Amino acid sequence: MRIWIATCLLLACCQLAWSQDMPLSDVLIDGQDWELVADGYKFADGPAVDLEGNVYFSDVAQQRVLKIDHATGNVSTFSEGQGGTSGLMFGPDGKLYGSQYGNRRIVVFDSAGKVEVLADDLGANDLVVASNGNIYCTDSPQHKVWLVRPDGQKQVVADGITTPNGIILWPGEGTLVVADSAGQNLFAYRVENDGTLIYGAPVYTCRVKEKDTPSKADGMTVDSAGRLYVATNLGLQMFDSTARISGVIHKPSQAFMTNVVLAGPKLDTFYATCGGGIYRRPTQATGVRYGKLKAD
Repeated sequence: MRIWIATCLLLACCQLAWSQDMPLSDVLIDGQDWELVADGYKFADGPAVDLEGNVYFSDVAQQRVLKIDHATGNVSTFSEGQGGTSGLMFGPDGKLYGSQYGNRRIVVFDSAGKVEVLADDLGANDLVVASNGNIYCTDSPQHKVWLVRPDGQKQVVADGITTPNGIILWPGEGTLVVADSAGQNLFAYRVENDGTLIYGAPVYTCRVKEKDTPSKADGMTVDSAGRLYVATNLGLQMFDSTARISGVIHKPSQAFMTNVVLAGPKLDTFYATCGGGIYRRPTQATGVRYGKLKAD
């Protein structure tokens, strides 16, 4: 009953839901494949898109955050020596926020790449920033999801997931989805007006290579049609707006796929971190922004 209620809530909160199938052919472009943008990093993760469509990502072990100019593909160092950042996302204020798993904190980067601690003493694997400035982050070892408010106040808003990892909001921000990398499910929650979560249940089921093996589901993104994409051991899995799986886009390499974002000026290009590299491919899909980003 609880799963049924949560599924109904998910579909009610998703503003764009259709009954027809949403095949991979609606997203992929014939003749286009993954293109290597840069590699040689120890562990690439956390791609995030700025106001102009450029991408920031982290080399976690080297405590570096790098910037990709979408138009040229050039890569430059934005921040270094400020802690290993596993998750990145721009907030509606135009600032770049990061989750630092090793340091157990949420930080915000200034224009020079220096960090200010927003909240500490909490698990911070991956994060998503809502239009109102609320931040949700996953605490994998403690099986929790935290809510960090713009003033730094924090509280646990969900628990009980074996290994919560990737985290994302639906376009309408009424539903939060959390990936369990140790299992095969993605959990959906309804977001209340005060930012807390209710009705959590395993709504999505990822494909796996063998029965009863973990999906290793990690970072996620959503598009303007209500589709959800999650990086997994099998590849980039796509779910339609009713939580049905549409298919799996092959990984850029055989390495571990950690995260994905839709970027570019029109938010129509996948950028995915996989092993020590970051890759991109154009799509027919377009991404979404939470709130309106402000230019610095």
